[in-house]
Amino acid sequence: MKFAFSTLGVPGLSVPEVVRLATEHGYHGVELRAGHDEPAHIGLTERQRADLAAEFRRCGVAVLAVASSVQVAAPGEDAPALRGLRDHVRLAADLGASYVRVSPGAGDDGEPADTRAARRLAAVAPEAADAGVRILVETHDSHRTGADVARILGLVGHHHTGALWDVMHPWLGGEQPEHTYPVLAPYLGYVQVKDVSSAQDTTPLPLGGGALPLAGTVEVLSRADWDGWLCWEYDKRRYPQVRALPELLSRGRAHMLRLLDESA
Repeated sequence: MKFAFSTLGVPGLSVPEVVRLATEHGYHGVELRAGHDEPAHIGLTERQRADLAAEFRRCGVAVLAVASSVQVAAPGEDAPALRGLRDHVRLAADLGASYVRVSPGAGDDGEPADTRAARRLAAVAPEAADAGVRILVETHDSHRTGADVARILGLVGHHHTGALWDVMHPWLGGEQPEHTYPVLAPYLGYVQVKDVSSAQDTTPLPLGGGALPLAGTVEVLSRADWDGWLCWEYDKRRYPQVRALPELLSRGRAHMLRLLDESA
């Protein structure tokens, strides 16, 4: 398996600084949070996108995904979600990223959220296929379990839509890794790892320092011979009081390697 980290853990760092962290600490790639205050965002010019992609290629660090704020199941008109999906698919393609990360974000407006999300994803999936990008729905908020996200993707039925397994949210929803993986396996893009102390306190912790079933997740993946990406999301932006991610990166990678060795 290959290791990445999300730039959510190092808000505001320049691309050269992000690349340096990845190479110094043995990470194969990064998930780039897309935002107006980040190096990667949909407002970049063609030249800026090319320069950013070239910096990662030069150092041999993969841009795993563009993490967007698009909510595919959000109530309201389809147009804003479709525009967001298309803009981020184009950004991902220009940066050489394999995936665009989206969240469900459903509300109650009288229409089934699964249907709404599936309709929007299906509309953009052919364009994502042409761009060589997959749109991944994260296990999150209104659709926190693998079963929740699989319902949406089953309605779409297109290979260029898939799932991002955030290990925390299925666990919060009472779903264990041995149940999450089988339902997401046909759709799985990559796995997002993290750690927290409890269901009541989701403040980020160093990997291995909390209660999330990381060992069980790695065991399930190893048993299935899954050989994809594990991406560490450490939410420094929402929790500014936590320790800085750079000082934890080597230890986090070592912990995941130990779990892989133990599951072999």
